Amino acid sequence: MILRGTISAPLPCLRLRSTGAAPTPPQSLTLSRRSLTTNQYSISDQDLDTRGFNLHRTIAELNLDHLNKVFVAVGFPKRDPDKIRTALEHTDSLLWMEYRKTKRPVAFARATGDGVFNAIIWDVVVDPSFQGLGLGKAVMERLIEELVGKGICNIALYSEPRVLGFYRPLGFVADPDGIRGMVYSRKPKRRT
Repeated sequence: MILRGTISAPLPCLRLRSTGAAPTPPQSLTLSRRSLTTNQYSISDQDLDTRGFNLHRTIAELNLDHLNKVFVAVGFPKRDPDKIRTALEHTDSLLWMEYRKTKRPVAFARATGDGVFNAIIWDVVVDPSFQGLGLGKAVMERLIEELVGKGICNIALYSEPRVLGFYRPLGFVADPDGIRGMVYSRKPKRRT
């Protein structure tokens, strides 16, 4: 079952109908209004710099093979680098963090949408060697701020059930209005 949330206070925008994927259905969450006004980061840009991390908002210096290794390390399937590039070229907002010592991406998140009302956050990952340092939260805070700064008022994401607790403190809520997402699934034709 896929859960879908909506902004918890009425806003002058359309609701986004979201979908997800099986077999382990990700949860669909939406940012609540109360978190839309936070401008402080849990880790400042200066602190990130002091710790040896560079923030990037474009794919210009992003090594897709290294990003793919992070995807695989967190349990995503290995992806075709050409398809990753195409997906990123069609991404409205992205943010990734590079560890200067290795020149490799260690945290990443991106969002797609209509650029006006709705956005969906995808591919939130932190290299397992760097988890627990606050990098995922740092990436998400900045990505959310960018989307809200564009006036986007309905921000959803998909999440594995085991990490829902990570997103709730950021202002995401699951299914407050009882809305359920649906997944398009084509069943293979049986041969008789």
